[in-house]
Amino acid sequence: METLYIEASSIECNEDRREISGKIVPLGTGEVGNTNLGAYTFEAGSIEVGDVSKIKLLSQHDMKKPIGRMIAAETRADGIYATFKLSRSTSGNDALVMAQEGLVTGLSIGAEIIASKPSRDGHTVVSAAKLKEVSLVTEPAFKSAQILEIAAEEIIPVEETKTNTESETVVEETTPVEATPVEAAAVEAARPTISAMAYSKPRLDFSATKHLEMSIQAAMGSEDARQYLAAAADTTDNAGLVPTRQLSTVINGLANSTRSNIDAISRGALPDAGMQFQLPKITVMPGVTVEAEGGTIEDVDQNAAFVTVDVKKYAGQQTFSVELLDRSNPIFVTELMNNLAAQYAKVTDTAVNAAIITGASLDATTVATYPTAAELLGFVARGAASVYNGTQGFARNIIANTSQWSNIMTLADNGRPIYNAQVPQNAGGVVAPTSVRGNVAGLDLYVTANTASTTDTDGSMLIVNPDSYTWYESPTYQLRVDVVATGQVNIAMYGYGAIATKIGAGAFKINKA
Repeated sequence: METLYIEASSIECNEDRREISGKIVPLGTGEVGNTNLGAYTFEAGSIEVGDVSKIKLLSQHDMKKPIGRMIAAETRADGIYATFKLSRSTSGNDALVMAQEGLVTGLSIGAEIIASKPSRDGHTVVSAAKLKEVSLVTEPAFKSAQILEIAAEEIIPVEETKTNTESETVVEETTPVEATPVEAAAVEAARPTISAMAYSKPRLDFSATKHLEMSIQAAMGSEDARQYLAAAADTTDNAGLVPTRQLSTVINGLANSTRSNIDAISRGALPDAGMQFQLPKITVMPGVTVEAEGGTIEDVDQNAAFVTVDVKKYAGQQTFSVELLDRSNPIFVTELMNNLAAQYAKVTDTAVNAAIITGASLDATTVATYPTAAELLGFVARGAASVYNGTQGFARNIIANTSQWSNIMTLADNGRPIYNAQVPQNAGGVVAPTSVRGNVAGLDLYVTANTASTTDTDGSMLIVNPDSYTWYESPTYQLRVDVVATGQVNIAMYGYGAIATKIGAGAFKINKA
């Protein structure tokens, strides 16, 4: 099974015992974290810790970089809290220093997912998992989880370089010089500190090749490489190289996980087997007539037929080199899984929109341009009546594409906005430019960009009885395949879904002239 990495945030140190304590993951709070496999939340009691002595503390989820071991764990109402003993190695010392200085502020768990299910909000809810390891990380996902204590065994002396006075020439030292210990004030004595060695600025080979080499070594934990990069960034007295920083914030204006069409209809659980299933549908009602006293009762049988629903597989994948996986920022895989999930949401929602348009009744009244306020009310009135006649149930939702959404917000009565009025008394509904949900003439509005056309066309507005259409869906799954011969990794996300048109007349679509 895949290992899921969940990141927490913030650290606290205690400086006598070489220990780090904190909240490693929230449970039962509903907080969503972005993981290497997508967006996840954990139910209360969903993670099995097991033997704490066998849980290692790693650096950045690198199995080759253990820095300590768990010595205690406690499950509280809001999550799991744990304490770790750091090793006396150089990497253990570095971890204490960087935690105390606030450079490494996150705790992240590696967990084996045993049971999970998708939520209506697009993330995965884990109900059973097994803790495999915990890591110190720099990029937290769960903002609420915090490292609460950092404890060091000893105070590491600070080394300093010689400073100049007004009458002295500046001398740059090439080796660290030990500072003379100074007795701290009584108020500070109870607060030991961990301090890093102070180094003089290294002599630099200013070249792009050297800078790339140092960037890689710094990412692997080299302190010398970090010093090089710090000096390279300081151009006050080093002319030449000004490195370009790449931040972890990713810009993505191409997709999100909103599924307005699916939200506007009913949902169902997909059957556990088969690529088709059937739903019984009443086609003839039993007869009831007025009969004379002693007369023969008319015999009209109830009849039924079956609606066959096809199950479709929706899938996406990407193949990349192991070098990209091993040597890139971990955010690459996280963003990849998030984008696969967003594309999955877009494709499934677009399929539902197409099915509703195909099954819907076409308005007999045509509209030449975007509907006016009066034409919109007429469309809603005719649609509500048509849906009720066809299903014996009420239309409750209206689906509009983005251009129809834009038009609705322009509708006004003598200059007063009808659907996005600031003072909503006597307003015809609420349609806001900051939300894809609203209300139009008594129907719940769902705005969608997941449709074949974003212009003023047939089906650009749909009035729907949600019980007439149902979306059946499985959980999503991930596959990872290592291609040894080419040194590549293939990651795929897939799932199964089916849209059932139970009663086509349960939807009513606008008719463009």
